[in-house]
Amino acid sequence: MPETQTVPKRPEIMTELPGPKVKALIEQDKQYISTSYTRGYPLAIHRGDGAMVQDPDGNWFMDFCAGIAVCSTGHSHPQVVKAIQEQAAQFLHMSGTDFYYQNMVDLAQRLDELSPGNTPKRVFFGNSGTEAVEGALKLARYATGRSQIISFYRSFHGRTYGAMSVTASKSVQRKHFAPFVPSVSHAHYPFSYRPFFGNLKPEDEGAACLDFINNYLFKMVVPSDEVAAILVEPIQGEGGYVVPPKNWLPGLRELCDQNGIMLIVDEVQSGVGRTGKMWACEYDGIEPDIMTSAKGIASGLPLGAIIAKNNVMTWEPGCHATTFGGNPVSCAAALVTLDLVENGLMQNSAQQGQHLMNRLNELVQKSDRLGEVRGRGLMVGLEIIQSKTSKAKDKALRDLLVDKCFEKGLLILGCGENSIRFSPPLVVDAEDIDTAVSIFEAVLKENS
Repeated sequence: MPETQTVPKRPEIMTELPGPKVKALIEQDKQYISTSYTRGYPLAIHRGDGAMVQDPDGNWFMDFCAGIAVCSTGHSHPQVVKAIQEQAAQFLHMSGTDFYYQNMVDLAQRLDELSPGNTPKRVFFGNSGTEAVEGALKLARYATGRSQIISFYRSFHGRTYGAMSVTASKSVQRKHFAPFVPSVSHAHYPFSYRPFFGNLKPEDEGAACLDFINNYLFKMVVPSDEVAAILVEPIQGEGGYVVPPKNWLPGLRELCDQNGIMLIVDEVQSGVGRTGKMWACEYDGIEPDIMTSAKGIASGLPLGAIIAKNNVMTWEPGCHATTFGGNPVSCAAALVTLDLVENGLMQNSAQQGQHLMNRLNELVQKSDRLGEVRGRGLMVGLEIIQSKTSKAKDKALRDLLVDKCFEKGLLILGCGENSIRFSPPLVVDAEDIDTAVSIFEAVLKENS
């Protein structure tokens, strides 16, 4: 189909789903692609533009998952595409761990300037969030000479062995893969809607989770002077888009400072403007020792980054490297992405995220099957429950709502056990938000 076709502002479903071309693609996929992939509904993409995607059969969908929070500037933003084309015509690869090129240094300088706090930073580039987490764990152990790592229940940090070992999101992600990387302990992350320590106010729940580390882990499981790092998501992503109370990250920062522990903040899903600030941890006024970034940093091209204080990233040459990390085409895309995020999209995320939260909160007031809305910017979670009285999780209804929204042209995804995530590209406007919420409301009424 001609690429000049007008992109609609609303979903347009013209065939049964999946259509004939998508059915044929899925059958071919089944023959050749790994069975480990977690496909939910049968979406295939032929073309993307802004917040809209088209399948091979000509159906248009509104994308409120953005390739799992990756397409931050929307699909195929023209300025990002232009930067990719220009860099690809210049050169494609020259292994930045062995040689030098300008845009990798330029990107590292930008990330230093944009990083939380005033401490000078250095950057290591990889290909993904998982790689960034793996490298951050190595760096923390190298910098401290210690071995132990503390992470949190419901956390997700990736699927390779080190990242999987600190992940505690879904047991299927760990099933049959033991033994894991040793010297990892998990603690409780405050979740005010479902507090682990009883019916506590949010900040009391945060204090209880900090006390658990101090008075249980440090005293009964792992001595604090053997802990290299505490690894934390400023907003839990795959775990349910859980926003912690305001005393949580400052409390962790203080705990780490008191015990000589590196604080690693995983901003892979929450960073680069998604929450209405460049980094989600800026809401809490803390500066990590090490921070990881990926997903939205290059608008869809593979890139991950470890951003660490200068006095932390002092490992010697050769002890950590990568062939493709910091690829020049990905760096070109990232530089333009940061320009776009700084010059409007981050502010749009804050504004439209508030509109999305307001619209979803209206639905929560009307439906007994919706527990709470939580989030920051365009990182918004919605809890699906059996009733407000029981607050019992309803995964079956959550999955049904996700599938039925697809059938009406709205792409959303689940997170946690029973929540739905809304993480559209940062280019969405109020009309897009209203369209998406109206579709979701109609689906909710029809299926609950």
